[in-house]
Amino acid sequence: QVQLVESGGGLVQAGGSLRLSCVASGSIVSINTMGWYRQAPGKQRELVASMASGGSLTYADSVKGRFTISRDNAKNMVYLQMNSLKPQDTAVYYCNYRIYYGGNYQYSWGKGTLVTVSS
Repeated sequence: QVQLVESGGGLVQAGGSLRLSCVASGSIVSINTMGWYRQAPGKQRELVASMASGGSLTYADSVKGRFTISRDNAKNMVYLQMNSLKPQDTAVYYCNYRIYYGGNYQYSWGKGTLVTVSS
């Protein structure tokens, strides 16, 4: 069981920046992928960015060039630096931890942190 706790959300004006942080604790496997998803009102949860423990990156097209994901494996933390924020980035952002074990992916989720971007 892995627990995830996010922090860093808030209210920001369009064009501004925020940095989200997530710390993982519990039964952490060294080979894993950590990332960020978001869910806006009335929409499905979507991948924002992820980073494998080996360093491979994935970004949603909508955030490429504006958001940067990073990790500190020693601290079991993942970060999301969000620049040039737009109102359409408004959503609850969820930290995600994923491993591949026994032929299946296993996921853990944080409770989410709200990001509101005003126009």
